[in-house]
Amino acid sequence: MGSSSKRIVITGLGINTPLGDNLDAFYDNLIAGKSAIKNWSFVDTDGIYSKVGGDLSHFDFKAKLASLKDKVSEDVHKRLRKLVKKAPFTTKLSMLCAVDAYLNAGLFGSGTEPTRQAVVVAGHNLNKFYQHNNAVQFAEEPDYIDSIASLLSLDTDHAGSVGEVLGVHGAIYTMGGACASGNVALRNAVDELKYHDYDVAIVVGAALEYTPMDLHAMCLMGAISFQSFNDNPTQASRPYDANREGFVPSHGTGCLIVETLEHALARGATIHAEVLGVTAGSDGCHLPAPSRDGQVRTMKRLLESADTSPEQVDFICAHATSTPLGDVTELSAIRDVFGNHAKNLKINAPKSMLGHTCWSAPTVETVAAILQMERGWLHPSINVDNLDPRVDLDICANEPQKHDVNIFMKNSFGFGGINCCSLMKRYEA
Repeated sequence: MGSSSKRIVITGLGINTPLGDNLDAFYDNLIAGKSAIKNWSFVDTDGIYSKVGGDLSHFDFKAKLASLKDKVSEDVHKRLRKLVKKAPFTTKLSMLCAVDAYLNAGLFGSGTEPTRQAVVVAGHNLNKFYQHNNAVQFAEEPDYIDSIASLLSLDTDHAGSVGEVLGVHGAIYTMGGACASGNVALRNAVDELKYHDYDVAIVVGAALEYTPMDLHAMCLMGAISFQSFNDNPTQASRPYDANREGFVPSHGTGCLIVETLEHALARGATIHAEVLGVTAGSDGCHLPAPSRDGQVRTMKRLLESADTSPEQVDFICAHATSTPLGDVTELSAIRDVFGNHAKNLKINAPKSMLGHTCWSAPTVETVAAILQMERGWLHPSINVDNLDPRVDLDICANEPQKHDVNIFMKNSFGFGGINCCSLMKRYEA
């Protein structure tokens, strides 16, 4: 039987972004204030306005597979090689990142029952560039499309592929919630552990595979940066700066291994963090306009459900996308929720360096936040050259800050009025 009193912990972390495909490189580059943004090579930008993004198209899959050869069993490596060979770009990233997190959690060879593990993939419309290329080929010569496109085009192929590689026989599915998908997936993973009798849940924040049309449409809507920084891409993502002009799309995959505390302790697992709660809400409006009231409701409900006072929170890993309205809306909501304590909070913007990894952003940025909590230093929010005068909280502008974190909040607010925030704590026995 399930129980709402079960304690839930994070025992494994995986990451793959343009700032690194291992935890140390990822953290070190964040602390150094390094930008992941460059001119796109993943897509041909000749006919579109969008020219810059966080691009993983040159990632060396062969080298990554080779690096895992001596870390996993021959059977696992064989399955991984076979699946990666034919999979679309983002599905390859999902599988490899999940294996990294599973290794970090020490689950290979742990004896964990395959039927008591679940896979929850965060995201939707995941393999769109793969579909785009097949559509172009279909228009030229239908018989030359990928013969298994009808399978590999499906979002569910991510969950099925991760489950096959890891040998999972419990529930597998995908959860779409736009830019809040990673937290929505985490929320469902917690439910699987608390109420559906699973011991382990693998949360994969899958990379969004942008097509030229997607990027151009976002430019036409005014959502992404495309005017001022084509010649200086590392400066394009600039949350809190007065000259920000929109978010910067980016590739990125993250993975969290979520586990009941009882199971983690029984197998002697290292515990990275405890999940105090994950709460979702909505704005009642499908348009991509941030709602201060919706964000306030979600954050307040999260604190109440986790029985945590505002004063107990040390750090907020912000949504902070680098849009003119979004950044100040979130800060206004934080001031409302935290009151006088807001001035004591440390807040930073991972997207200032990573760009917006969209569906996977909450997962990718939760990995970043946990590493900062473990290592005692917060990364800077970079490119704050001309601070927006409406920004009056400590946003770790341009320099890393030493800070002890006991409890942090991770905000995520997605298109469609989807809000989902999580609360995590340094683990204590």
